[in-house]
Amino acid sequence: MKVKGQIISIGDTQTFDSGAKKLSFQIDNGEQYNNILSFDLFKGAEHVSHLDNFIKFNKVGDSVEVEFNIQCKEYNGKYYTNLQMWRCEKVGEQPQPTAAQMGDDSDDDLPDFLQD
Repeated sequence: MKVKGQIISIGDTQTFDSGAKKLSFQIDNGEQYNNILSFDLFKGAEHVSHLDNFIKFNKVGDSVEVEFNIQCKEYNGKYYTNLQMWRCEKVGEQPQPTAAQMGDDSDDDLPDFLQD
């Protein structure tokens, strides 16, 4: 599933004895009702860098599109549902192209038609 919204809070990272980490964050999707969604990002010890990258590149206030799975588990006769994020991308931001991507080999900032 996918949803777009603005990050309104990012929790503290929890570290487990196994080396795995868990992070929770919340977004506001702008709807009138049921507008706050809380996501969990859980990574085993071998994939902790993915969680660290989320923290590095996402801040409160960012507009994002989150792709997630819905998980439900039973424990002692009660059911617990959570949203497991597996992808998060910023919305509305275009990366700035480098000179090499634009095909400009010169170090000059002038457009080609002004260099003559």
